[in-house]
Amino acid sequence: MSKGLKIGIVIAVVVLLIGLLIGGNYNTLVSKEEKVDSKLSDVSVQLERRGDLIPNLVNTVKGYTTHETEAIEKVTTAREKLVGAKTVDEMSSANNELNTALNNLFVIVENYPDLKADSVFLNLQDELAGTENRVAVARKDYNDAVNSYNTAIKRFPSNILASMFGFDKKEYFEVDEGKDEVPEVKF
Repeated sequence: MSKGLKIGIVIAVVVLLIGLLIGGNYNTLVSKEEKVDSKLSDVSVQLERRGDLIPNLVNTVKGYTTHETEAIEKVTTAREKLVGAKTVDEMSSANNELNTALNNLFVIVENYPDLKADSVFLNLQDELAGTENRVAVARKDYNDAVNSYNTAIKRFPSNILASMFGFDKKEYFEVDEGKDEVPEVKF
């Protein structure tokens, strides 16, 4: 075998290995980015479910309270922001605002014993608590996927591919400190 042929084979093998390395890393980054998008969709679905429960809860509270309009309006406004949120930051901010508004509403509900005993209200409250748990799980899964993706785009040699192909850092779904618990109402 001639020396030129040997060099050609070595070069071809090196190029093939580099191509496999690049292709494998690229595909890994694509998979991780898709997982982040999928998990964000899961968060959106749970937030939408939560948003769908709010009007029923508000209408039930309205039926019992006549002068608590400010708290009801805050819940309604926060819900509208959550439903209209498009980015992770918007969803996170709207979610935090809705948590605060719901906590305030549940404090007011304490003053209405008939409302606290109403089966429709109790069912809605249970549904909301279950949805809060689903939101927390979906948010954790999303943040885990973001962590894995962000780590992958920072590690060598994937960081080179990430910058070449436009894989950008993803934002975490943040929760205000102390606001990450299900609103609690004691009867």
